[in-house]
Parts: sequence; structure tokens; C-alpha cells
Amino acid sequence: MEFLSEYGLFLAKSVTVVIAILVVVGFIVASAHREKSKEKGRIQVTQLNDRFDEMNHVLKEAVFDEKTLKEEEKKQKEEEKKKKKEEKQARKNRKDASAEDTRKKRVFVLDFNGDVKASATEELRESITAVLSLAEPRDEVVVRLESPGGLVHSYGLAASQLARITQKGIPLTVCVDKVAASGGYMMACVANKILAAPFAVIGSIGVVAQLPNFNRVLKKHDVDYEIFTAGEYKRTVTMFGENTEKGKKKFIEDLEDTHVLFKEFVNEHRPAVNVEEVATGEIWFGKRALEKNLIDGIATSDEYLTSQHPEADIVAVHYEQKRKIQERLGMAASKAIETAFENVLGRLSQRHWF
Repeated sequence: MEFLSEYGLFLAKSVTVVIAILVVVGFIVASAHREKSKEKGRIQVTQLNDRFDEMNHVLKEAVFDEKTLKEEEKKQKEEEKKKKKEEKQARKNRKDASAEDTRKKRVFVLDFNGDVKASATEELRESITAVLSLAEPRDEVVVRLESPGGLVHSYGLAASQLARITQKGIPLTVCVDKVAASGGYMMACVANKILAAPFAVIGSIGVVAQLPNFNRVLKKHDVDYEIFTAGEYKRTVTMFGENTEKGKKKFIEDLEDTHVLFKEFVNEHRPAVNVEEVATGEIWFGKRALEKNLIDGIATSDEYLTSQHPEADIVAVHYEQKRKIQERLGMAASKAIETAFENVLGRLSQRHWF
């Protein structure tokens, strides 16, 4: 019994020490994680040239026999050797030029997948800031843009971020594979060149705002709804109050003025477009959009990027925000609820939408 008593005491001490060590280690790890999580995010860069070459090599291995594959590899090595020799000779002939002057053109590829709030604007902003720290006028930025539009102020900011590129004198190409409508097209028209797939949705240069009014329902159930404002037009129309003709008129005036600003924006960036003809809220598929000068060519983003290879260094740049797992789960749930709500009730807000 004495042995068991001593053994139990020893075991208790050992467990206490182990727990104490685990608590200390856990505290250190948690502190390090908190320090690390202070970083908002990081830039991720993917070399697309390597990806294209790898895809080509894998396909050749699957299709060619061993003899043909060896011949292809030999031919490729000879071409690379010849190219390097030509580049070396070019640098030699231009003694006053630095190696930087004879480098390949760089193509920076960014992605923007827009929702109604243009939530991807923050990632776009950071990516553009990173690219502008290196890009030169000889380079090019390609934005693969997909968006059906959304809030006016949100897409206005997103378009302004793209304008930072052209203001630096760097060529900007926007590729639309599926849809760039309303606010999405507002962003696209900032570019020097817009390319779209044959059936991509383009246009919808218009503004919409809609909301239900429950005032009669409230009156029926003897419910009073009071709203207090300072300023004649602080609140023109509401969902629960009684909307006056004066308030409705002012709201429509604001809507029309937003449409005018949208048309002026398109006209400024794409003077070849007959704005009055296309600013009807209609959409056009790729080929029809080309006829209206809303775009500059028919091509998918893949087609355009592969045409730049191997003459250019093509890199995809993406800013990834660091979020805790709780935040990621919360965002996913919030997005699902928001999407369901919008699908059922529509855009029930007095804010203006593109």
C-alpha cells in the first residue's frame, strides 16, 4: 500500500509538471499566432509560363512515342540555346543598355470576381499596389473580370482602383469570360482594351433602385411608424413610412443623376461608344457588344494569355487576406444567407444599384 501511495504521489507530480509545460507552450504558441495574425494578408505570385510549359510537356509525354519525345526535347533545347545566344548578342550590341532594358515584357494577371457589394475590391487594391511597385509602361496588366454589378459607390471605388494602373501609363487589358454588366462594365471601360468571350454578357448601362412599402399593412394593424430627420431630403422614400410625391420625385431625380454620371464615365473612357444608344439598361453578348464598340475584340482570357507566352513573363498576382477559421465560417454562412435573401426578396434597398 505504501508503494501505491508513493507511486500515486509521483504520478500526480508528473502530470502536474506535464500540464504546466503544456500551458506554457500553449501560451507561447498563442502569443506567436497573435503576433503573426496582425498581418492582414500576403501577396501570392504564380508563374504562369511554368504552368503552360508543364501542361505542354505532360501532354507530349502522353501523346508522343519515346523517339518523337526525345526529338522534341532536343529541338526545344536547341531553340532555347539559340534564343539565349540572340539575347546575349543583343546585349553586346547595346553596350550602353542595361540587362533590364533587354528583358521580356511582363504581364501581371489579376482576378476580380464581383458580388453586389464589390467585396473583392480590398484584394484588388492590395494587388494593384504590389504590381505598381514593379510594373513599367513596357509591361501590361490583365484583369480577368466577372461581375453582374452592384452598389454604385462600391463599384465606383473598384473602377478607381483600376484607373490607378492607366494613370501610371501602364497598359490595362480587361478580359471578360462570362459577365461584366452595370458596375462590372463600369470597371471594364477603364481599360485600354476590353476582350470578351463570344457569349459574355456586356453592358446594362443603367441604374436601378427598388423597395417594398409596408405602410398600408402597418396602418391596417394600427401600427404607427415615425421617422425624424433634419434636412428636407435626408430621407426621401422609406419602407415603412408613407412616401410622398415630393419624396418620390426627389428620389427619381437622384436616380437619373446617377445614370447621367454613369454615361459620362463611359463616354470619357470609351469615346467611340454611342452612349445614348447603349445607355438603355440593355445587355449585349460578346459579338453584338463588339458591333456597339463596347469591347475591342473577341477572345477568352485563356486565349489571350497563351498568345503572350513565351514572349512575355506572365505572372498571376493575388492578395490573400488572412482570416481565422471562425471568420471564414462566419463569412461563408453570411454570404449564403445574403444570397438566399437577395434571391427571394430582390434588391430591397433604397440605395442605388448598377
